[in-house]
Amino acid sequence: QYVMQRFLIPVLAVLCLLPFISPAFALVLGMATVWICGNPYLAVTKKLTKQLLAVSIIGLGAGMDLNVIAQTGLHGLYLTAFTIFGILAAGLLIGHCLRVNKQTSILIAIGTAICGGSAIAAAAPVLNAKDQNISVALGVVFILNAFALLIFPPLGHVLGLSQEQFGLWGALAIHDTSSVVGAAAHYGAGALETGTTVKLTRALWIIPLTFMLGLYVHARPIKSDDDEEDSGVKAAPKKPWFIFGFVIMAALVTYFPFLQSAGEVIHGLSKRVLILTLFLIGAGLTIDAIKTAGIKPLIQGGILWLLTLCGTFALIKLDLVGLP
Repeated sequence: QYVMQRFLIPVLAVLCLLPFISPAFALVLGMATVWICGNPYLAVTKKLTKQLLAVSIIGLGAGMDLNVIAQTGLHGLYLTAFTIFGILAAGLLIGHCLRVNKQTSILIAIGTAICGGSAIAAAAPVLNAKDQNISVALGVVFILNAFALLIFPPLGHVLGLSQEQFGLWGALAIHDTSSVVGAAAHYGAGALETGTTVKLTRALWIIPLTFMLGLYVHARPIKSDDDEEDSGVKAAPKKPWFIFGFVIMAALVTYFPFLQSAGEVIHGLSKRVLILTLFLIGAGLTIDAIKTAGIKPLIQGGILWLLTLCGTFALIKLDLVGLP
């Protein structure tokens, strides 16, 4: 038992760097490991989590073209902003009514409004969020993502959506980019092209939104509801320095074509590092932490997702959302 506890988590962590391990599976694997065998490295994994999150976000910028995103982003800019901030406001209101942990509520709202796990990963260090709250928010997003991946393609056919309409709907209503691509690819080539472009544009909103969140948190730290009483010393919230790294990395591969090959490699490695980080986050989510979180975050995420799904579908059918 002792040997298994000492070696199992390092071995599984290395396995999470392999290409066949998905983000959802890595999170579940980490959770299952800590529930069955415990985590003797809990303090170390908690420290590594925040560092790896920031590094992976910077690396992901190497796979983005600023010119394409800027061109697409200008199309329907105001409506994009309206839907993002509308979803954020609704999510925070639902979380407040359900009395969900403040950090968890914000992360779920941001993940639903922009791009799921990536947005949560970007916002978490800015909030100085606890691993438990990050895990709960990611868990809610991954559950809803898996469900969306299954129901969206047949639902799109039943509702009579065109390729472009379905791609747009998926980009607006499905959390993670990977799930948008999966659902759109199943629906058709046109849906895949539209869905990928719109979701990529939407993901860029991580930058201004996280920066604004960082300024707000710096002025008014958002403590987790289960934090211990103030000891008189307040830890300074982390500033979103990694967002600037994200932009610089994207700019380098965009304006220096000879760096694009290296950028693709960095982008791919960063996605693996992010999956490794999700494993470590799951390995920090104990049974006690889940009991503390309760069912409320899932209810918040579910209600918000249904509102997003129905609201964006109505906007598309009423032709209020212009196709790129």
